[in-house]
Amino acid sequence: MHMKLGFIGLGIMGKPMTQNLLKNGYEVTVYDINQAAVEELIGQGARGAKTPREVGEHSEIIFTMLPKGEHVISVVLGESGVIEGAKVGAIVVDMSSISPVQSKEIADALAAKGMHMLDAPVSGGEPKAIDGTLAIMVGGKENIFETVKPVLQSMGQDITLVGDHGCGTTAKLANQILVNVHIAAMSEALILASKAGIDLKKMYEAIRGGLAGSAVLDAKVPLILERNFVAGGRIDINAKDLTNVMDTAHSIGVPLPLTSQVLEMYHSLMAEGKAGDDHGGLIQFYEKLANFEVKGDSK
Repeated sequence: MHMKLGFIGLGIMGKPMTQNLLKNGYEVTVYDINQAAVEELIGQGARGAKTPREVGEHSEIIFTMLPKGEHVISVVLGESGVIEGAKVGAIVVDMSSISPVQSKEIADALAAKGMHMLDAPVSGGEPKAIDGTLAIMVGGKENIFETVKPVLQSMGQDITLVGDHGCGTTAKLANQILVNVHIAAMSEALILASKAGIDLKKMYEAIRGGLAGSAVLDAKVPLILERNFVAGGRIDINAKDLTNVMDTAHSIGVPLPLTSQVLEMYHSLMAEGKAGDDHGGLIQFYEKLANFEVKGDSK
């Protein structure tokens, strides 16, 4: 017998994740401020809710997938929030990328009401959200993790309990350093090779099998060569993640020179109106510096 689920936040990631839960036969109550997204999922078998509280009333496990920590705090702990409607023993699984401090604050508030929390941010972007193969890094109590794990398997492939509350969000911060600094390094390599006049498709084929090959390279190079910057992971959302990285790092005395540079590059692109581009669009920062546009076609 499937547990009753709730899902709050039906954006680029949350919508396909909810669709995978529905496909796997779960009963899901959904909420988003975007009513069109709610209606679309009602059409696919979900139950619509007017408030996060109503999601809490109808669900044993409530998932949140929202842009910022403030949003998560608001829908879980705020007026007409999940905490007002959920029963003792309910589990909130926050899959957003927020700061570990915020995760622990939510966990403590829920625990005071006899409810449980997992922080379970994801990596893989929109493509992996759609095909249900996200990497999910989880923080929280092991028994709660074991209860929720079968449900997470409808949305992800590599699901790892990293440690207690806040450990999932901390693992995600490390993930975001690796992804975004890697995109910057890839952009430097592409602008150099492109302006030097070599065929980028052939260069990519030549290096992808060696030590420089990576999931980032495979995901982003083909899109850059097509100049396709439609967001799977938006620049402004990644800038928010890297801001959380820097805040957390500074609070524990860890300097992060590379991450801070990439964050400034994102701020530069956001100032040019490119906040909604995919983070692979970072190449445009380098193109401006070098006064040269990367060409994918080898005509």
